[in-house]
Amino acid sequence: PFEIGERDGIQQFTAAPPDLNMLIDAARRHGDKTFIVEGEKRLSFENVFQLRDALVGALEIERGDHVAICMRNRAEWMIAFLAVQRAGGVAVLVNSRGAPEELASAVGDVDAKLVLADSERAALLREGGYAGRIIEADDFPSEGPSLSEQTPANPDDPCVILFTSGTTGRVKGAVLTHKNLITGLLSMQLSGFMVLHNMANQMDVSVETILANMPQQAVLQVYPLFHISGLGSAFLSPLFSGTKIVIMRRWNAAEAMKTIQDEQITQFTAVPTMLWDMVSAAKNKGADLASLRNIGTGGQALPVNLLDAVREICPQAVMGTGYGMTETSGSVAMAVGEDFVRNRASAGRVLNLVDMKIVDSDGQALPQGEPGEIVVRGAMVMKEYWNNPEATKEVLGKDGWLNTGDIGYVDSEDYVFIVDRKKDMVISGGENIYCAEVERVMSEMPEVAECAAFGIADERLGELLVAFVVAKDISEQAIIDTVGIKLAKYKAPGAVRFSAEPLPRNHVGKVDKAKLRAIWPEMTGEKA
Repeated sequence: PFEIGERDGIQQFTAAPPDLNMLIDAARRHGDKTFIVEGEKRLSFENVFQLRDALVGALEIERGDHVAICMRNRAEWMIAFLAVQRAGGVAVLVNSRGAPEELASAVGDVDAKLVLADSERAALLREGGYAGRIIEADDFPSEGPSLSEQTPANPDDPCVILFTSGTTGRVKGAVLTHKNLITGLLSMQLSGFMVLHNMANQMDVSVETILANMPQQAVLQVYPLFHISGLGSAFLSPLFSGTKIVIMRRWNAAEAMKTIQDEQITQFTAVPTMLWDMVSAAKNKGADLASLRNIGTGGQALPVNLLDAVREICPQAVMGTGYGMTETSGSVAMAVGEDFVRNRASAGRVLNLVDMKIVDSDGQALPQGEPGEIVVRGAMVMKEYWNNPEATKEVLGKDGWLNTGDIGYVDSEDYVFIVDRKKDMVISGGENIYCAEVERVMSEMPEVAECAAFGIADERLGELLVAFVVAKDISEQAIIDTVGIKLAKYKAPGAVRFSAEPLPRNHVGKVDKAKLRAIWPEMTGEKA
C-alpha cells in the first residue's frame, strides 16, 4: 500500500484502496486478539466486527447520508464509526463536550439523517432542540442479518466531517474524502515502518524477525475520538495494525500509570498537559512504566524541559512529535526517535507526500529559513468546508494549496518550526479555543461593553485563556460561568480582568492584545 507515484501533479499512494472500509475490513484478520478494553469490558476484533455488522442494518441509511456520532469515548463510538463506513454513510464527528445548543446546531448544520449518541448526549441534543432520529448506544443491536456485498466508494467521495472553528468564532465542518483520510493514515503507518526498518538495521536483524517476536502493541486512548488525532492515531491506525486500545474515560495521571502497568501499554500519545501530570505523579508516587516503547505528543509545541523530564522517567521509550491539522487529515510533519531528539525544537520533518512552502502576505514563496505562513498541498488536504464556500475559498486555492494560518519556517533538512499563529486561537491543554467565539458570548452579556480574549503562557496547560472586559455590575465568576454554560466548559476563561477605560486599539481600530498581555500581570480581577 506504500507505493508512491504522481497523479494530477500530486504525490499519492497509488496502490491504496479507494474506500476506507476496505482497509477496515482487512483488520478482521486479527480475529480473537483483544481490540478494545473499557473498564471490565474486553472485546476482540471479531466481537467488534460482529457488533458493527449488527448495527449496519439498524442504521437504515443510503450511500452519502450524513450520520452524526455524538458520545464520549467508548467502545460503541468506534463500533458506530465502523458501521457508518460499512453502510456507505458519511460520519459526522460531533464534539461531545459541547453545550446543548452547540450539539443541536452542529447536527442540524450538516443535515444529519441520524444521530448515534450515548444517553447523556441524547438528552442534551433534545434539550438543545434537536427533534430528529437518535439511536442510543445502549440500544445498539448485538445480532443482525448477514451483510450483502457493497460497491466501493469513489476515492473523492466524502468519508467524514470533523468540526473546526475559525477566526469568525463559528464552527466549520471539514469534509475529508476517502482518499484524504487513507492518505493521512498510510502516511502515519509509513513513518512507523521507517522507524522499524531503522531499528532492524541497528540491531542487524530483519524486520520480519522483529515483528515475529513482538508482543501485541497496546495504546492508551486519551484523545477525544472526535479529534483527527483521536480518530487516526488512537483508533484507526491501531485497528489496522492489530493493536489493543485501552479507553481511559477521564484523565487521571495516577490511574493512567496503573493502567499502563496492568495492560502493558506500549504506545502513549498525549498533549503536554497530560505528560506534565504523568511526570509529576511518577516522581511523587513511583510507577512501573517499563512497557512504554513509544511516547508522542501534538496539539502544541513540546517544551524542551518536558522532553527531558519524560525521558528521565521513561528512558526506554522512543519520543516523537508531529504537526498537522484537521484540514490535512492529520500530520503533515513528523519526527520520531533520534530524528526528533537531535532537533527537538522542531515540529517534525515534512512527510513524503506533502508539498509545503512558506509564503508572505501576498502569497509569494519565501527563501528557506525565512518565516511566513505555512501552506501545504497533497492528497491529504480536505475537499471543502461543508456548505461553506466562502470559508473554503479563504483557505483553499484552486491549485490545491491550503493556507494553514500558522507562521513558521522550514530548514535545509525539512524540519518545520512553528513561530506563531496567524489565527486568533489559544491551545489550552491540547484543546483549540477560538477567541472570537468566547468574545461573541461575552459581548452578548448586557453588562459587558467591551471584551477581548487571548492566551497567556501556562506551564501545565501550555496556554491559559484569559479575558479583559469593560463592564459594570458583573463579577469575574459570573462571566466565567456564563461562557461555560453557553459554550463547552473548557472554553471558559481561566481568569477575567476589568478595565475602567476603553480597551487599547491599534492603528486599524482593532483591540491591541499585545498591550493587554503586557499589562496582564499588573491587573486584578473579582468584580466590576
